[in-house]
Amino acid sequence: IDSYCTLGYDMIYAPGNQYTDAVLQAAAEYPDIAFALLNGAADTPAKAENGNVSSLLPNATQIGWIAGALAGLMTETGTIAFIGGMELDTTKGKYEGYKEAAAYVAEKAGKTATTLDISFSDAPKGKEFATELISKGADVFFGDASAVDSGARQAIDEYNAAQGSVKVFDIAQPADLLGQNECIICSQVTDNSAMVGSCMEAVEAGKLGGDVIYGTLENGALSAGAVSDLVPAEIKDQYNAYIEEMKAGTFMK
Repeated sequence: IDSYCTLGYDMIYAPGNQYTDAVLQAAAEYPDIAFALLNGAADTPAKAENGNVSSLLPNATQIGWIAGALAGLMTETGTIAFIGGMELDTTKGKYEGYKEAAAYVAEKAGKTATTLDISFSDAPKGKEFATELISKGADVFFGDASAVDSGARQAIDEYNAAQGSVKVFDIAQPADLLGQNECIICSQVTDNSAMVGSCMEAVEAGKLGGDVIYGTLENGALSAGAVSDLVPAEIKDQYNAYIEEMKAGTFMK
């Protein structure tokens, strides 16, 4: 970071909250440079004494909505599951959004969707947790940790293979992973470049710093990926309609 600062860059982008301390230190030493911190905490900008740090934060609730709406439409058992890798505020936000969207959409469809209590797991236990949650009736999964998600999908694929057909589904994130595992029926997609672009525009306008730039459905940073052919056409249409409601700000209102 010091090297980039001395080279005269106007904005320095740090791709993760693990850089928070380093960014705050550099921002104090270089007050004329703007810093953008991906997944920075909402209170991080206020800690920068020169007001030259912005956090880039995907809207966790909307991420949960994107997955939850499809889960609510697809569940047949009325039970869905969420596995988190670490107990972070963003992970909890995704869980809450997932749970509320699934319940709302399922009710509109004349059924119920109960989300099992959030499970936190390290990678080796992802498969173990998924197997346990399947035994409790969960037939749609969403997760917030890549390594743990991989283990969970392995368990889901093995279960489906034993059943002779795909009966338990997974919704991936934060990239479009359709086709990676048979159980994946859609993905929540986060476009970090859209948030970085917003930062660049703010720097050009002399306004970057001291705020949180949220990635949302409205500004194109969040979206739903391709939908699997395992999802019936009627449900695809319903799901796409809900995504449009989310973009318009009318979902669940």
